[in-house]
Amino acid sequence: MVKNTPAMGWNSWNTFAEAINEKTVIETADFMAANGYLEAGYEYIVIDDCWSLRERVNGKIVADPEKFPHGMKYVADYVHSKGFKFGMYSCAAARTCADYPGSYNHEFEDAKMFADFGVDLLKYDYCFHSVMEQPDVLYKRMGIALANCGRDILYSACSWGADQTNYWVKETGANMFRSTGDIADYWESIRNIAVSQLKLMELNGVGCFNDLDMLVVGMHGEGHVSRPTRPVCTVEEYFTHFAFWCLYGSPLMIGADVRKMSDANKEILFNKDLIRIDQDKKGCMPFIINKKRELNEERTEENPYYFKSYETNFPVLARYLDDGKIAIGAFNFSDSNQRTCFYLNNLGIPASAHKKLKLKNVQTGEITESIDNFVWVKAAPHNSIVYIAEVVDE
Repeated sequence: MVKNTPAMGWNSWNTFAEAINEKTVIETADFMAANGYLEAGYEYIVIDDCWSLRERVNGKIVADPEKFPHGMKYVADYVHSKGFKFGMYSCAAARTCADYPGSYNHEFEDAKMFADFGVDLLKYDYCFHSVMEQPDVLYKRMGIALANCGRDILYSACSWGADQTNYWVKETGANMFRSTGDIADYWESIRNIAVSQLKLMELNGVGCFNDLDMLVVGMHGEGHVSRPTRPVCTVEEYFTHFAFWCLYGSPLMIGADVRKMSDANKEILFNKDLIRIDQDKKGCMPFIINKKRELNEERTEENPYYFKSYETNFPVLARYLDDGKIAIGAFNFSDSNQRTCFYLNNLGIPASAHKKLKLKNVQTGEITESIDNFVWVKAAPHNSIVYIAEVVDE
C-alpha cells in the first residue's frame, strides 16, 4: 500500500467504543454517502476495538455475533457498496486495549483474515505488548504480514509515540503513525497534543504521516472520550483543532457521530481550503515563523530533537504548498488575547526580492496583504487564523 496524502475518514472509537455494532456502521455509511462526506475526501470508515468475541475460537478472532450478526465481510461489502473503504482494528499484543484478542503471534493469519474480509485499513494498537520483543519488531511483524496478505491495506501504527516511535516506525512499512496519547473531547487535551507536536514537525512527511489522533470536532460532550467534568468545546476551539491538524498534515479521522453533526461543525470539517492544505501532494513539513527556534547542539536521549525551543502560546506555522502558495496558521493556545507578527524573510522571501504576500483567510475569504515585508496577526483565546498566501510582486 502506498498512500501519498494523509488518510481521511471516520473512526468509531471516540463516540462509540465498546458500543459499536453493525447497525451503527451501516447507518454511518449511509449518512456519510448521502451528505457529501465522500466527496469532501472522507473515504475510510473504520471499526476500532471491541468488534470481536472476548476469546479466539479455534485459534481465530471471530466477530461478536450480537454486534455483527452478518459478519465482518458483510459489513465491508456494504461499506464498499457506498463507495467507501473499510477499516478494522487489532493490537500488537495478545490482548487489545479493551481486553479483546490481539494479533501477537498470529500476525500472518490475521492479516490474511483481514484481507479476506475486504479490509482497506488496519489500525494496530500497542497496549499490553510484550516487553521481550523490540517495539520495531512487533510492528514489522504485522507490516510484512500485511504486505504479503494479497490485498492493499493501509497500515496505521498506533503506538502513541512510546519507545521513540518516531525514529523506527518508517522501517515497519507503516503508512501513518500515532505519536500522542489518546485525545479527549475538551480544550486542554487538544492544546496539549498540538503543543507536544511542535518538536516533531520535522519528522512528519509523505509515506508515513504523523497521526495526531482522531478528531473530536462536533462531539460537544457526547461520546466515549468526552469528560463530564470538563467544559464542552466551543465551535471556535474545534476550528483551531481541525485547522492545526490540517496545517500539520495529519490524517483526518472524524470521531463524532456524524448523524448528529451540526451545520457549524460540518462547515469546519468540509472547509475546502483546510482540506486542500492537509492533502497537499508535495507534503512539505510545517515550520514556525514568528519566533526564532534555538538549535539543540547538545542532544540527549531525553531531548533528542533538532530544535530545543519552540513558541507554544501563539505559534505561527507555515507550510509550502505544491502550487507555490504558502499555508500560514496562527494558533492561540493561551487563555488571553494574543498579537504577533512574522517577517517574510522567515518564509524565504527577503525584502530585496521586492515581493509581498496576498493572504486569503480560509474562514472568511477576506484578502489582506503584507506591508513592508511583515504581517501582523491577532487571535482571541483558543482561536486561530489560517491563510493561504500567494507570493506576488510589490
